[in-house]
Amino acid sequence: MRALWSVFRKEFLENLRDRRTLTTALLLGPLLGPLALAGLLQFVAQREQDKLDKPLPVAVSHAERAPNLITYLRANSVEVSPAVLDAAAAQQAIQSRKHRLILAIPENFAGRFADNSPASVYLYVDAANIEDGRAMRRVAALISQYGSTIAQLRLTARGVDPSIALPIAVQTIDVSTPRSRAETVLGMLSYIVIFAMLLGGMYLAIDATAGERERGSLEPLLTTPIDRSQIVYGKILAACAFMLISLVLTLCTVAFAMSRVRLDGAGIAVDFSPGTVLGMIITTAPFIPLGAGLMTLIATFTRTYREAQSWLGIAMLVPTLPLVFASVLSLKPSLATMAIPSLSQHFQLMAALRGENLPLSWMLLSAGATLGLGLLVCWLVGRLYQREAILG
Repeated sequence: MRALWSVFRKEFLENLRDRRTLTTALLLGPLLGPLALAGLLQFVAQREQDKLDKPLPVAVSHAERAPNLITYLRANSVEVSPAVLDAAAAQQAIQSRKHRLILAIPENFAGRFADNSPASVYLYVDAANIEDGRAMRRVAALISQYGSTIAQLRLTARGVDPSIALPIAVQTIDVSTPRSRAETVLGMLSYIVIFAMLLGGMYLAIDATAGERERGSLEPLLTTPIDRSQIVYGKILAACAFMLISLVLTLCTVAFAMSRVRLDGAGIAVDFSPGTVLGMIITTAPFIPLGAGLMTLIATFTRTYREAQSWLGIAMLVPTLPLVFASVLSLKPSLATMAIPSLSQHFQLMAALRGENLPLSWMLLSAGATLGLGLLVCWLVGRLYQREAILG
């Protein structure tokens, strides 16, 4: 055991002296990801707030044919600008991006409206543009509301209760909370945390294996009277220490950055109190031995530092694959999914953001399964170092 701690201390201190490794593993990873996420959220929140504050511009062709409709639109934050366009010209104006939305009112609109017949209007939009599609749905909803209001007034004028035309009334009850909505905007948090954590131990895992082999110091190291498994376990333990530091720095940076982001206008509340951050660290930490063991295992089969760096760059994407499937398939936490490393940590991070508590048995299963698999991988690395072929 003394040999293991000696190797751990040697590897840990040597990497602390390496400024390039220290900057990349413990500064760039834990800082850039959280700051970029916070900046993106601030930009999106500010952009959405600006959209709510600014009226929606709509070009209207022949607005004089429906003055009451135009008045209704203006009263609901729609900025109407006149434009005399036929069908072909309207399509050309949308395609050339001269106008985002064009509302065309046909010549027979007033006559059909006066005869209580369905009066059509034409809304031109390039729905391939997501923002324009949203604007189109907003204007279409306003026109539908106006039409519904007119229909109710017509029924009332004829002595008919307007509610008779509405046999079923749908009332939506939103049970989401400001904290539960935080999961929508912070879904990338798990990717950032896991990637930064792996990055924190990657360079040490490479240098302690492929780096030692490339420098020619691996063979003298393994010929010492110290048990080879103690040597490699000490190296893995040092990588775990750097990963833990990276994890703590990343979550603390996220907490600091999110405290500067204003999401109140979007109805979102984020709790990154010290207790929440500590809980996130505890639930994510069991992944550290698995990540360190897996990176050391892959680096063991490489011959040069650059080769190991290339392979580990690809291997670091593997733990994020379950998160991709969870997002695409809209997976929910269950007893079975809590046995999958990285995915179970993702569910626990999201539960912390929502202010929810998963069952204790699920959390214990997540920690046990992840730690068990991590110890198994570390044991395999120790067995590999017992073979003479490791020196080749």
